[in-house]
Amino acid sequence: AYNIHVNGVLHCRVRYSQLLGLHEQLRKEYGANVVPAFPPKKIFTLTPAEVEQRREQLEKYMQAVRQDPTLGGSETFNSFLRKAQQETQQIPTEEVVLEVLLSNGQKVKVTILTSDQTEDVLEAVASKLDLPDDLVGYFSLFLVRETKDGAFSFVRKLQEFELPYVSVTSLHNPEFRIILRKSYWDSSYDDDVMEHRVGLNLLYAQTVSDIEHGWILVNKEQHRQLKSLQEKVSKKEFIRLAQTLKYYGYLKFDPCVTDFPEKGCHVIVSAGNNELNFQVRLPSEQIKEGSFKVTRMRCWRVTSSVPMSNGPSGSSPGKSEVKLELAFEYLMSKDRLQWVTITSPQAIMLSICLQSMVDELMVKKSGGSIRKMFRRRVNGALRRSDSQQAVKSPPLLDSPDASREPMAKLSSKLTSVSLRGISHSSSANDVGANDFHGNYAFEGIGDEDL
Repeated sequence: AYNIHVNGVLHCRVRYSQLLGLHEQLRKEYGANVVPAFPPKKIFTLTPAEVEQRREQLEKYMQAVRQDPTLGGSETFNSFLRKAQQETQQIPTEEVVLEVLLSNGQKVKVTILTSDQTEDVLEAVASKLDLPDDLVGYFSLFLVRETKDGAFSFVRKLQEFELPYVSVTSLHNPEFRIILRKSYWDSSYDDDVMEHRVGLNLLYAQTVSDIEHGWILVNKEQHRQLKSLQEKVSKKEFIRLAQTLKYYGYLKFDPCVTDFPEKGCHVIVSAGNNELNFQVRLPSEQIKEGSFKVTRMRCWRVTSSVPMSNGPSGSSPGKSEVKLELAFEYLMSKDRLQWVTITSPQAIMLSICLQSMVDELMVKKSGGSIRKMFRRRVNGALRRSDSQQAVKSPPLLDSPDASREPMAKLSSKLTSVSLRGISHSSSANDVGANDFHGNYAFEGIGDEDL
């Protein structure tokens, strides 16, 4: 069997024959000219070199399918991954109670099936909260890790090819939780959400929580005004005031390291308002702040690398740190593009944020709306509407050769985009063209934007 990793986590194990079955089903549905070529069957037993070659071919095949908007968003492909995830984790289909957190720490318990996909669980939570159908698309479920001080570190947004119950229980760690948060970036959409009592309460709880965690910057006078509005229970006015504050609607990431403006700088990255905001501590201990607009990022990639040695002889081999990096190519000035790298365990979540910002910009540009971004029910089956481009995180495969060292396997498997681990990836020449997320919003910028 081959291990498929998606977004840095072992998602499922599949055999060549299962993948061949998926390929034949996709060909039947979409035609041979749409579906990429599949690695051929071999009559004789494969040599180790051929096994590795087939793994690479299958990996490229799965990535090509996932990155194709039609195939990657198809129910055939996503249900294949969900079913394989359930079988791999050996969790039978049964009714269970799943706990989903709200931003204020409140727990919503929903009765679901272990085989329910992300959107089913999101609908169950919305239904329990009485959130109207046309507002469900404004919210998403996120996998988070609870820190000791009660704050959250974001792991990823739960995707349509996974089963939330299986994803969270297979991690075997009570620190991992599922949380409901708004999933759009443009605060003008707050107006739609605030029209309804439940939407308003969810937005208010999230805003209060973000202020308490220090994600939104508040001075003494603003703090006094917010407190007064809170005492009067003026939720809309509270949100309106919060919207004027710095970092409103941003996701704040854990402290990490960047090579901008120079190598080894400590940085706190926040994502919001169609930009990545950097608060950088320079080697001189000076703090500098700057923002990178998503429209000026030409492309980005996530790569992983594993140190060659497992550290001091006394340390356990399993503890070797896998480094995840997000690198983006940025238009610094009219004729100058530069790569900026962030080294962070949350690199995949950062990539998902960038992708969803671009998707939202593109939907807005085409006159679409978030209401339309949510899927529609067609003959009882769930269909995603055309205006939403799902975040494409190509699956990655491990070789089935059990004799290989597990850490060596990890090196190329923890990334959402790249086909291999890269230790020193500072130039675009290191990586093949398939490894990039191109940014279509970038193409629309003109000189006056610089």
